[in-house]
Amino acid sequence: MRNDTRLSRMLHVLIHMARHEKPATSETIAQMLGTNPVVVRRTMALLKEQSYVGSVKGHHGGWRLAKPLADITLLDIHRALGGASIFAIGLSTDHPECLVEQAVNAALTDAFDAAQALLLEKLGSVTLQALAKDFEERYLTV
Repeated sequence: MRNDTRLSRMLHVLIHMARHEKPATSETIAQMLGTNPVVVRRTMALLKEQSYVGSVKGHHGGWRLAKPLADITLLDIHRALGGASIFAIGLSTDHPECLVEQAVNAALTDAFDAAQALLLEKLGSVTLQALAKDFEERYLTV
């Protein structure tokens, strides 16, 4: 099963966008991510719906940040991208009448819920500004 890398990839794009004055075209972003501009436009449209980015039409158009990095958290972007399940692990429901399956699923559900709550809390506490600051510090030491 492939990992869902949209969150990581879009965070990467947004930090790059913040570092440039000109709008980023879908083609430029697609080239950076090794994907198709149509995929970029669809994904960026999700962020635009939540007012994290805006689009500029015309010859010098493209995508721009619509909010300061300090006002956007990792959780915000995760949710804007559809809030995909954090875990790829699923529950077996082949035998719902089986008491062992019920016990296993209850234990796993409790564990998944607790882990997901902790992760979402952490994502909500980290801003894109913190990521940009971390990048700057790393850049200065290279």
